[in-house]
Amino acid sequence: MSIVTVIVTTPENINAERRLDKGWTILDLKYKLEPITGIPADTQKLSLYQGESLVGPIDNDELMVGSYPIEDFMRLHVIDTNPNRVKNQYTDVSLVEKFELTEEEYLKREDTVRAYKERNKLGRFSDEAKQQMEQFANENERAAANMKLGDRCEVALTEDTVNRRRGTIRFIGTTEFQPGMWVGVQYDEPFGKNDGSVQGTQYFTCPAKYGAFVRPIKVTVGDFPEEDLFLTDDELEEM
Repeated sequence: MSIVTVIVTTPENINAERRLDKGWTILDLKYKLEPITGIPADTQKLSLYQGESLVGPIDNDELMVGSYPIEDFMRLHVIDTNPNRVKNQYTDVSLVEKFELTEEEYLKREDTVRAYKERNKLGRFSDEAKQQMEQFANENERAAANMKLGDRCEVALTEDTVNRRRGTIRFIGTTEFQPGMWVGVQYDEPFGKNDGSVQGTQYFTCPAKYGAFVRPIKVTVGDFPEEDLFLTDDELEEM
């Protein structure tokens, strides 16, 4: 049989199944391996394996592939003997120069997905979506108008009554990290996400993991004293 199937591997984690013609010379084989491995033919070192066991080197460029004991599904391991070659240049994407746009440049272009959606009023650019966003913003502004710094509050993280956290309002207003109105809360317990700062901007100060920013409509202001987690069930019933 003149055609044999082998597994081509390299130290750079290339693993490819290829069909070889036993009538090729080893030099022909190396040239055909070059686009697969990224290793130039003249610096390739070939070794034949049966599983993990070394069968032997393939080191004579003038011999035919069929001159070596190559059988189906043996492994042909290719090593680069050039110590100066840049490793992983075909597999490491960090070495690839990337085309990048600033946000301002992106917004000016007319051939982007965003521009297409804006022209056709799709997704968040539709009239319905704009109305919903305006309603959402208005609801948050109305809710924030009824709060002041220092108010005790309860934050509803979900619709149920389970995920509710108590704390004190430390900030009310707009932020740099997201548009719209936000309320900065210092929780009574370390269930927060920050110390009152986000992305390098300090909006209020509190211990680490006690601070959080939530939308005003998630916050209820009222008489919410700190809960004593160490009270027993009997003590809670007497309160």
